[in-house]
Amino acid sequence: MLHKVDRLADLNDRYDVIFCDVWGVLHNGVEARPFAGEALSAFRQQGGAVILITNSPRRRDAVAEQLDMIGVDPQAYDRIVTSGDVTRDLIAAGSNQIYFVGPDRDRSLFEGLGVVEVGLDDAGIVVCTGLYDDEHETADQYVSLLEDFKSRDLSFICANPDLVVERGARLIPCAGAIAALYEQMGGTTLISGKPHRPIYEAALELATAMKGKIGKDRILAIGDGMPTDVRGAQDFGLDLLYISDGIHTTQYTDGARVHDGRLESFLRQHGAAPVGWMQRLG
Repeated sequence: MLHKVDRLADLNDRYDVIFCDVWGVLHNGVEARPFAGEALSAFRQQGGAVILITNSPRRRDAVAEQLDMIGVDPQAYDRIVTSGDVTRDLIAAGSNQIYFVGPDRDRSLFEGLGVVEVGLDDAGIVVCTGLYDDEHETADQYVSLLEDFKSRDLSFICANPDLVVERGARLIPCAGAIAALYEQMGGTTLISGKPHRPIYEAALELATAMKGKIGKDRILAIGDGMPTDVRGAQDFGLDLLYISDGIHTTQYTDGARVHDGRLESFLRQHGAAPVGWMQRLG
C-alpha cells in the first residue's frame, strides 16, 4: 500500500543526503511553496546535505539568483546542479558552430565554451534550451524547423529535458517537448539532464565532496515529474519521495483533494515505486 508521509522529518533519520527537484517542489515558477524550504533547512540542521537537482537550462548561479528572487530560503540547500551545467559538457564536445533554439536569456549557457551561433546552413549541431516564446508557442509549431534539422542530419542537444513546467497555475512547454518530437522523427538527441545519468553523477560527486563516500540507500530523491524526477531517481537506484501537487496533479485529484486509489493506480501505471508521497513538501 502506498505510504503517505506527513512530514519530511519522519524520513530524516533514514538518509544523509537529499537530491531535491526545484520547479514544482520548491516553487511553481512564480512563488515559493510554503514550508518546503523550512523542511529542507531542518534536514540540514540535523547534519544532512541537500543538493538541488534541476532541469533548468541555466547555470547554477543563475538558478540561485532566481530562487532568491522567488523567496526560497537560501538555508534550504547546500549545492545546486542544473541541466545547463552538465549540458555544457555536451556542447563543448560537439561542433563549435551551433544553431540555437531558445530565448535570449539563455545565451549565457555558452559563455567560455568558444562556440559561435550560425545559420542553419552552416550549423554542425543544434542546441535547444526552450521555446523562443513559451507563453504563446507550442512544440508542434517547431515541426517544420525539426524537419530542416533532420534533412541535414543534425544532432539536437536538449538543455532542458522537461516536457512541461508549472508557471503559476499553468503548464508551460519546455525544450524536452521539442526533443521528443525530434526523436519521433528519427532525429538524434543528446541529453544530460534528468532522467539521464550525468546530472545524477554530478550531484553524487558534490554530495561525496561534502559527506564522503555515501551509499545510494542513504540518498533520498524528491520530485514531482514522472518522466524526469521519478524515472531518473529510480534508474539511478535512489529512494524517491513523490510530490503529488505538481505537473500530474489533475490525474488523481478531486478538486484539491488527492484520491489515494487514483494516485496509486497512476504511479503503478508508470512503474513508479516511491517510498512515500506528500501532497506538498513540508
